[in-house]
Amino acid sequence: MATVEDVILSYSRRGMTLLRPYLPKDYCGEAADEILSWEKGGTVLLTTGFFVAGQPETDGPAGTVALAHALRRLGFVPVFVCEDFGLDYFADFDVEVVTPEDGEERYQEILDKRNPVGIIAIERCGLNEDNDYANMRGVSVAPLTSKVDYLFELSRGKVPSIGVGDGGNEIGMGSLLDEIHDELPIRPCKTPVDKLVIATVSNWGAYGIVARLQEKTRKSLLPSFVDVRSYLRHTVKLGSVDGVTKENIVGVDGFSLDEEARVLNALEKVASI
Repeated sequence: MATVEDVILSYSRRGMTLLRPYLPKDYCGEAADEILSWEKGGTVLLTTGFFVAGQPETDGPAGTVALAHALRRLGFVPVFVCEDFGLDYFADFDVEVVTPEDGEERYQEILDKRNPVGIIAIERCGLNEDNDYANMRGVSVAPLTSKVDYLFELSRGKVPSIGVGDGGNEIGMGSLLDEIHDELPIRPCKTPVDKLVIATVSNWGAYGIVARLQEKTRKSLLPSFVDVRSYLRHTVKLGSVDGVTKENIVGVDGFSLDEEARVLNALEKVASI
């Protein structure tokens, strides 16, 4: 029988299957266990938003919203940390707005104010070893990207963290820095996390965590394909683009909604309650 990890690594195009041997076999389950160990009622900070062609790409927000809804159902308080696009993308949640000009002080302020029990990044560009934010083509997106890495640096060893990525340049991939150097032709992010989840598409990685949370809690937490499609259409209307094609279309990383539906349906089967 397929595992959650098998499902979210389907259709692999960017080498994530090469990194799988370096992670625990049940890495989505470990991420779910980590979340379930956090104090109920506590705040969880979530960040997403990878800029492509001047807009947040469609990969990231949908998965992060799905996880945020699951966290809320489990008794946590999700709070987003991102640029002002989040006020429209995540209108059902509190949003701490940050800008590329903000320094360490702003992120310490957020940590002090929110006192999180956990921090999660999903498809969020992270600083590489050149202290730059670069996309998969090696082009800098630093002028648009706020330094959310500070959240993870300032809280390391104090607040547990989870990262989800699909290429190597996302927050969390610093946990496999040497392995990415060996396996992939990309300048990796240097920011590590306590629990790393990899997937062909980061949205799918987030759904994988939700699937394991559903399985472990016996609560219905996974979003339906109809809900995901509706949310993707919403973000596209707001200007979001496919991260591979750079087009303002309802697609994710060059995949059609057919693949999105297959992945969600497969996860529902694996995590049936």
